[in-house]
Parts: sequence; C-alpha cells; structure tokens
Amino acid sequence: MSIKLYGDPGSGSLRRVTAAAAVMGVDIERINVDLFKGESHTLEFLNLNPHGLTPVLQDGDTVIWETSAINLYLATKASPDLNLLGRTEAERFEVLQWMFWSGEQWRVFSTFLFNEWAGKTLMGKPPTDAVVELSMGNIRSAATVLDAHLASRKFIVGEAVTLADIDIAAPFSQYQRTGAPFDEFPNLMAWHQRLLDTVPAWAATRDEVERRMAGVLDDLG
Repeated sequence: MSIKLYGDPGSGSLRRVTAAAAVMGVDIERINVDLFKGESHTLEFLNLNPHGLTPVLQDGDTVIWETSAINLYLATKASPDLNLLGRTEAERFEVLQWMFWSGEQWRVFSTFLFNEWAGKTLMGKPPTDAVVELSMGNIRSAATVLDAHLASRKFIVGEAVTLADIDIAAPFSQYQRTGAPFDEFPNLMAWHQRLLDTVPAWAATRDEVERRMAGVLDDLG
C-alpha cells in the first residue's frame, strides 16, 4: 500500500514534504486537494484532518496532518544515510530544535503575510496593517538570528541539508508575493540560493509552486 499525500501544489507546506520525500528517496502517491476551490473542507477531507488544512499523509491506518510530523514520519521510512535527521545524536536534537523554532518563531509570520496577500489579491479585501506590521517585525527579528547563525555555516545544522533547512526555507515559496523582507539578510539569501543550487528537489518544487500560483492568478484574469 502506497503512502498517500494530500495537498495543493501551490502550498509551501506541501513543498516541504514533497522535497523531503524526494531527497530521502521515499515514494509517495500525490493526491491533489484544490485549496482555492475549498476541497479541504469537504466532509471526506475533514475526516482526515478536522482543521481542513493540508498536507495530510495517509499510510494505511496512519493519518498525520502536521507537516513537520509528516516529515519526521517519512524519515523513519528512509535509509539511515538519507533520513535528513542529522548524522549524530547531537545533530538530531539540533535539527528538532530548529524545526520547533521554525514553527514558533519563523514560518507562522510568513503565513500571516501570505494570508493578507491572498485576501487582497484573491478576495479584494484590504490588508490589515496591524497584522502586516506585526509579521514584518517578527520576521526581521527571527531573520537577524538566522543571518548570524548562517554567517559561518553552509546549512542550518552540520555540513549537509537536513529537515531543519527544509522547514526554515518554506517561507521562500511565496516571499516575493508577500513582501517578506528576506533580501535584507545576505547570509540568509545566500543559504537559500545554496539550497536551490545543491538540492534539486528544492528547485523542482519551487517551480511546481510557481506554475500552480501562475495558474491561479491567470484564472482571476
């Protein structure tokens, strides 16, 4: 039985899973869920994830619906030398530290910016200035930490890409649309370019996101 992955190809969260699965050599069966048509709120989908959010993994009776948890699950399916959890016990805990940090201090604020952009672009709602200001301030604070961390490192943890890199890189999927101020931080930008240059799956999933979003915008005219 194949591992099924439900999600919208325009989603940075789905991208985190598809890129990680490709790097780890874990086969998944993609099942498209069109977020822009409300397909994540059908009764069938809500039985998988009552929050109505993607991505969702289904492996037999196992259903997981948080992206970081999905990637940790997929790591158990990969060979030890490809599981992206780090090469040593110390690295594994550091990878987890950065993944938890990303969820608490980093990605959420880019999500806020995307929601404001989507509301304005797709629904004609004016952005909420207070939300934008809050998000930009928190992104700059977190990016300052990342920029300093990456001043003498090629990757977030150790000498190779890990789940920490994929988790933290996710907001780059939409930042040029949302205006997130990543380009103010040269070490951060260089690190992300390094991922694009050295991790083919990260570049391929970027292109998938771009095709999907271009199609959505074309549909709007």
